[in-house]
Amino acid sequence: MQIDHLTLRTLRIPLVAPFTTSFSTQTARTVLTVEVSARVDGREVTGWGECGALAEPVYSDEYAAGAADVIERFLAPRLAQASADDSLTAETVGELLEPVVGHRMAKAALESAILDAQLKATGTSFADYLGVTRTRVPSGVSVGIQDSIPALLDVVRSYVDEGYQRIKLKIQPGWDIAPVSAVREAHPDIPLQVDANAAYTLVDGAHLRRLDAFDLLLIEQPLAEDDLRQHAELARLMATPMCLDESVVSAASAADAIHLGAAAVINIKPSRVGGYLEARRIHEVARASGVAVWCGGMLETGLARGANAALAGLPGFTLPGDISASSRFYARDLTTAYVIEDGHIAVPTFPGLCEQPEADALAQFGVDAREVSLG
Repeated sequence: MQIDHLTLRTLRIPLVAPFTTSFSTQTARTVLTVEVSARVDGREVTGWGECGALAEPVYSDEYAAGAADVIERFLAPRLAQASADDSLTAETVGELLEPVVGHRMAKAALESAILDAQLKATGTSFADYLGVTRTRVPSGVSVGIQDSIPALLDVVRSYVDEGYQRIKLKIQPGWDIAPVSAVREAHPDIPLQVDANAAYTLVDGAHLRRLDAFDLLLIEQPLAEDDLRQHAELARLMATPMCLDESVVSAASAADAIHLGAAAVINIKPSRVGGYLEARRIHEVARASGVAVWCGGMLETGLARGANAALAGLPGFTLPGDISASSRFYARDLTTAYVIEDGHIAVPTFPGLCEQPEADALAQFGVDAREVSLG
């Protein structure tokens, strides 16, 4: 592959409702996109990638403006050299960018754009590239922290009525036992799990054990992202399966977490781990170890939502993921909206990772666009 142009765009897309977690409240999503114009075996193609980084470094140490900077100054020049040598492929992106420490979300956006272009050039869907045979995947939904328990019950009821097959509740100190109890009482049979986004410490272990009473699928990332040992300790205290999110940033860290007993389940977010190819490696490590995985989300637009659905079609993804309909977060998506049908999201069959974003949507939500020099 030879890259001719690389364009970074910053978009700001309003959410249909505020989304509150233990670390922030979002009313709009700042989206950094990567557009790659390239030639693959003489064919001119365009690939798109979406960066999962938020506007502020509150979920991880990455943030959208910083990701744009590191792509422009450090990552793109490394790919440009391989492009000039005509040795660039999606499969070599990870190795080429490895000397730059961290910045996995920025790297994932670049890898996605190049993989999208590569697959479009051959007319190959992402599902076919992965070897996925499932045509649809079960859809779960993430429910943010609400103003009151009655408001929470109204929101959950609406999602259950839409057909979502699993409910995930965001929790934090002061918003945990009572809301989870209320939802479980109202919906005794719905698969239910909770996500703390690292809001607790091991001192809270006795309190968190009270969640065992509610027959949860899992508790996700209750403790700090850099503390596998304490997650393993908490896992021994609780009957609820321990799931890691922020702590797992690579196949190697997944293997460590499993070995230590810190993870009975792993949430795989492709952007968090450096891209879809590393996400597939994590899936293989977990599957070989008998550990369940599911596909998490970063409020993706249509540029990544369909690719997440394809990834979730791999056989180790045995739990419903956060692959909800576009309308869960956006009144208008950048591509054709994804819809929930009979509790499922269809695995896309079009070539590449995503459809071409609609030009008027890019114009409507666009904040900034600049071409990155590849010289």
